Amino acid sequence: MRNEALIGYLLHQRPYQEKRALYYLFSQQHGVIHGVGKKGAPLFMPLQLFATGKRDLKTFTQIQITSQTTLQTSNEQKEGTSATLSTVPYSNINGQHQYAALYLNEILWRLLPTEDPMPVLWQHYQDSLQQLKQPLDNTELRLCLRQFEQHLFNELGFTLTLTHDNIEHTIEPNCVYRFLPDVGLLPIMQNAIESEHLESSTGQTIFKGIDIIEMAYLGITKATLNNWSKLHRHLIDHLLDYQPLQSRLLWQQQQRYQ
Repeated sequence: MRNEALIGYLLHQRPYQEKRALYYLFSQQHGVIHGVGKKGAPLFMPLQLFATGKRDLKTFTQIQITSQTTLQTSNEQKEGTSATLSTVPYSNINGQHQYAALYLNEILWRLLPTEDPMPVLWQHYQDSLQQLKQPLDNTELRLCLRQFEQHLFNELGFTLTLTHDNIEHTIEPNCVYRFLPDVGLLPIMQNAIESEHLESSTGQTIFKGIDIIEMAYLGITKATLNNWSKLHRHLIDHLLDYQPLQSRLLWQQQQRYQ
């Protein structure tokens, strides 16, 4: 590409020489792109820039914050429609919501392949950032994260089947299941009371059949949130080869000092 205009969000950056940085940009047009540009690009803000380069590492120039109007108009033009839109005022993510946004950024730059367009996931990411700019209680915040994670899993090809176990038997409400990311749900015992001790003593991810059925029927809701959180955490850890998330560690540290 040569001086191609890109719109996207900065996911991660590292120092690169004295006045430049290595950027991981989640672009609307090409998915995650690696590039080098002048230091100082902000997180969680829509950026417009120009990218040049034939190899994996591009050169980013003229990096600037763009408006929400530009993003929405670009989407509409692709759909062959037009509309008059008001500009959304600049705003950023504040307080504890920043830890949630850092988490979204980290799982994206660590899990997504480079230069693989993902316009649907890009739109979900943008929508999630807009949610995080609003006042959310702890439950609403967790719902926002779980819903985005589900979109990410779908994009990566990990479809969670909750209606049948690993050998295609229907989930039984009185059975207990162990979740393995590469296998699915494995029935392990009939006594649901013993499952709580098994999970705490072995570190396995265990679900009661009745809870799995509720998750499949209701989706991600306040009633099923805890179980979805447990399931998603196991899958995220598996995809990351059980390497720690820095955003998660920062969040835990912040919670300890409150």
